[in-house]
Amino acid sequence: MKVRTIPITALLTLLVMVPAACGKPASSTPTVASTGLPVLSKNAAGFMDLSVEQLAQSMKNKNFTLVNVHVPDPESLPNTDLSISFDQITGHLDKLPGKDAPIVLYCRSGGMSTQAAAALAAAGYTKLYELDGGFNAWKAAGHTLLSK
Repeated sequence: MKVRTIPITALLTLLVMVPAACGKPASSTPTVASTGLPVLSKNAAGFMDLSVEQLAQSMKNKNFTLVNVHVPDPESLPNTDLSISFDQITGHLDKLPGKDAPIVLYCRSGGMSTQAAAALAAAGYTKLYELDGGFNAWKAAGHTLLSK
């Protein structure tokens, strides 16, 4: 039996063309889930880091819970659903949606929300996002904040 070989370039071309022909992107660019949030890789702590631009785009079709964990919380992003202190987040799991529901956490600069996201990931929450730079970065990018 004679085995035919396919040149590497032909094989690579097929690997790129077949997914494209099927309507799937050949690149590794994050796609948007039904939540409106991008599909991102989790960091070592078990949550996803979200940029201001990504959150701003996601707010147009918001289908997630937005939580301010800053203490005190003098300002908040528009459409914030909950305000829970970062250091008491695991004591208020009853206020949060289910462990597989998408949740975006933020604070003033990112420190408190990073701690809260790590605590929730350790508690078994699977679709956690943390806003990089917090509401300071949101405001610096020209977006509106609500004062309390």
